[in-house]
Amino acid sequence: MTTQTVPTDAGDARITWHRADGPRLVLAVSHGAGGGIEARDLQALARVLPGHGVTVALVEQPWRVAGKKLAPAPKTLDTGWRGLWPALAAPGLPVVSGGRSAGARVACRTAAELGAHAVLALSFPLHPPGRPEKSRAAELLGAGVPTLVVQGGNDPFGRPTEFPEGAHRLIEVPRGDHGFAVPKRAEITQERALEIVTDGVVEWVGSLG
Repeated sequence: MTTQTVPTDAGDARITWHRADGPRLVLAVSHGAGGGIEARDLQALARVLPGHGVTVALVEQPWRVAGKKLAPAPKTLDTGWRGLWPALAAPGLPVVSGGRSAGARVACRTAAELGAHAVLALSFPLHPPGRPEKSRAAELLGAGVPTLVVQGGNDPFGRPTEFPEGAHRLIEVPRGDHGFAVPKRAEITQERALEIVTDGVVEWVGSLG
């Protein structure tokens, strides 16, 4: 594991590299508006994917690196992601652009212009909780590249059944919330919930050309 500070027009960002031996892809994933790269799903991907030939780059947006508690406007998040992209592409491998929650929105919005190989959307916030009329489906449907959505069955930002038809694939984590936490009495354990995430991503990246 190595860390790299990358200057962007939105401030310094940070990449924590979890490198595979003989990688064929880079999976770059950023955090959401309410947390950092310590999120359980991001850490699980960083543990598992390198063993399957995928280098994982956990990305901290400039606002997190600067110690701020509130995420900036989407336009500023996109600026930070664009500034990071040359560093993510530097290994010369196809880059899967990804993130959780707000980070997933950034990945979708910028995928086509940056030449992302695909998009991984973890806990895509389809709408604010209780506000289904405020849909962000256009961002997801407009990604323009192969897209995998991994969504908790009880995510208040959008349950799997609420997602529109489209070219994306969707994997459901049963009973999972926005952070893929499952109730103690759920039919699956927390460990199994994370395995559903990592197994699904491993299978999906293996299917990418």
